[in-house]
Amino acid sequence: MTLCPAVFAEVVVSPPYVFLSMVKSLLRNDFSIAAQNCWVRKGGGFYRVEMLVNLGIPWVILGHSEKRLLLNESNEIVGDKTAYALSIGLKVIACVGETFEQRESGSTLAVVAAQIKAIAERLSIWSNIVLVYEPVWAIGTGKVATPSQAQDVHSELRKWLHDNIGAEVAASTRIIYGGSVNGANCKELAAQPDVDGFLVGEASLKPEFIDIIKSAMVKEST
Repeated sequence: MTLCPAVFAEVVVSPPYVFLSMVKSLLRNDFSIAAQNCWVRKGGGFYRVEMLVNLGIPWVILGHSEKRLLLNESNEIVGDKTAYALSIGLKVIACVGETFEQRESGSTLAVVAAQIKAIAERLSIWSNIVLVYEPVWAIGTGKVATPSQAQDVHSELRKWLHDNIGAEVAASTRIIYGGSVNGANCKELAAQPDVDGFLVGEASLKPEFIDIIKSAMVKEST
């Protein structure tokens, strides 16, 4: 997975845990690196936040839909992990998003609001967190939210931050989109006023990833 916010085309690559050290040693200086998850409690045999700090890994992705589904991570667990990771000094890419059934029932905004609330009520500082809207129904399915659908949710997330946290946090927090982003749809998505970049999966392993990065750079210059 790859983070590519539109503000200054910051690129963060996220390989599997066992390859973190190797990728970090080979990575170009203007790219950064993230872990795909972490654990914050003692025991369990999982890799902990402290281990990532020891490895010099600056970013971690938390709340990804696969972790919420397969590992049964609740909103509260994601909130706890986010707060702890930030307190230790990591930067967090925190994911929220709805299932197809939730979108069809008209509960998208309620779902993402509950997810972001569980994170927000545990935080006091927002400078090292990036929010991701990743509609679950668009992850690895080839389906993608239309630019207007993405903008609608991003706009509501920013409004939620404004109303519940403050205008400064709402304006400065990067909200990026994840869900079958590719070279063909990235420009139109990047053109949306509240889409600040992308969380890219499969396309980050293909040459079209360059086009996705360029779409962020074009937005910066406009």
